[in-house]
Amino acid sequence: MVYSQPEMASIVDRQRVRSIVEPHWRRIYNFVFRLTLDRDRSERYLEDIFALAASRLDRAPDRDVELWLLEIANKLLEERLPRQPEVDFDMLDDTLRGEATRTDVVRSLTELQRDGLLWELKQGCMTAVINCLPPGERAAFVACHILKLPDDSAAKALSISESAYKVRLSRARKKVGDYLAPRCEHVNPMNPCHCPARVGTAVHRGFIGIGRVCGEVSLRKHPALPYGRYGTGIGNEDVPMRDITAIYGNLPEPDPPCDFGEQLISHILR
Repeated sequence: MVYSQPEMASIVDRQRVRSIVEPHWRRIYNFVFRLTLDRDRSERYLEDIFALAASRLDRAPDRDVELWLLEIANKLLEERLPRQPEVDFDMLDDTLRGEATRTDVVRSLTELQRDGLLWELKQGCMTAVINCLPPGERAAFVACHILKLPDDSAAKALSISESAYKVRLSRARKKVGDYLAPRCEHVNPMNPCHCPARVGTAVHRGFIGIGRVCGEVSLRKHPALPYGRYGTGIGNEDVPMRDITAIYGNLPEPDPPCDFGEQLISHILR
């Protein structure tokens, strides 16, 4: 088949756009979602991030494309996110711990549904905790503990010096640790807040939902495979995890819409 010059240019453009979108969009989505705790906002921001990246393809690096995209994403989030957190630790306590345990909400659910909600609660709660941090500290914490970037790469992605990155990260760790250490069963099983006792309250308050489908916010990627009560991995049901770094490092990626990569490419090429 012989293509005309405009058709050939269109094919080349699509291939170039796909080369930056397809290998990287899930990691960028993970970063943006953790910083916004909002599925709709994350999808809108990703469209803008990749559209901006596509407009700068001539400046795209040959290597470390992910860091280049994270830098674009972080700058966009710095412009759009409020300087102060939109939620705080008191609001999180009020949402999940402000009323007596509710068993009526989940009594009629199947075991699989309760298991799914339990996992969703853990993921949602852990993400909500880091959303109580100022955006700069939040980005440093996510880059380190969720994306697991080395210090020099994380600093580059956030467009700050490595020493400034370490300061932000240290502050973020302390705030997250100070909040979770006396409350969360995943840090210490003797703590008062246990996920099974909070599921009904979380559903009643709208913090988590029932009957989610692909494309809705649901961080439980494989509902049929339990990760263990304390999140330490399959087959480790009774092993408490006290290391906050490991708790966040073991969170599965969020589930964006199944065809979101193709949606991004189509959006860019319109």
